[in-house]
Amino acid sequence: MSTEFKAWEKITRENPFNVTITEKMDGTNACIIIQDGEIVGVQSRKRLITPEDDNYGFAQWVDDNKGDLINLGDGYHYGEWAGLGIQKNPHNLPEKQFFLFNTFRWNENNPNRPKCCNVVPVLFVGEMNSLTVPSILDGLQHNADDNESPEGVVVYYHAMRKYTKHTIKSPNGKWCK
Repeated sequence: MSTEFKAWEKITRENPFNVTITEKMDGTNACIIIQDGEIVGVQSRKRLITPEDDNYGFAQWVDDNKGDLINLGDGYHYGEWAGLGIQKNPHNLPEKQFFLFNTFRWNENNPNRPKCCNVVPVLFVGEMNSLTVPSILDGLQHNADDNESPEGVVVYYHAMRKYTKHTIKSPNGKWCK
């Protein structure tokens, strides 16, 4: 019997509370799949979609904008499809828009970001404490226009590469009371 060596993984020294907090856009989850420089798939949260079997027009929008979207490069590009006709449009957007989740790659300094794509708004970057999220949620509500209803925030923990969401109306989840 031979024994295989398996090393203990390295433990990060980074502060686990170093975070990026973005606004949780209230729409529908979407993804563009690109392989070898071609769009090979479009998906919603639960399934692949096509312009003929669409999710609020996202697949058709991808088809209409494929020349620009190829600039995303190979990979799975996740985001939120939000706006007019989706989830009561709580952000009061005048039209449907795609908001990419990857704020590190697609920030305003990236010249390759497709012009047809937005990025979820970054609200905070730094070391989080117990008051950070409640303070940001309060600020979202306080600064929203009268016709807007923000959903919440998403917290990305840099050291753990994990996300958590915090919502305003249903802090324990929309299925919990």
